[in-house]
Amino acid sequence: MASNEPKTARIDARMPESVHLLLVRAAELQGRTLSDFVVCSAREAAEEAIAKHEIIHLSVSDQERFADALLNPPPVSDALRRAAARHENVIEPS
Repeated sequence: MASNEPKTARIDARMPESVHLLLVRAAELQGRTLSDFVVCSAREAAEEAIAKHEIIHLSVSDQERFADALLNPPPVSDALRRAAARHENVIEPS
């Protein structure tokens, strides 16, 4: 973990002995401490989980429909004009 950020937070975890031995072995194979291996692996997993949650995947046809809507937007409806006016009056009064 190549971070100069001070290490002040802690985490404790209970696990089966077999999992502990597996983590120790993996850390040794990478020439890292168990703590460094666990923290780096957890960070990578957390970043991946967050990225998967935040990224929207569209099919090719959905991508085409999205691009078409951006390039050729539908005309503004009366309901949208009224909503924009209400927003301006309520949220951004002059």
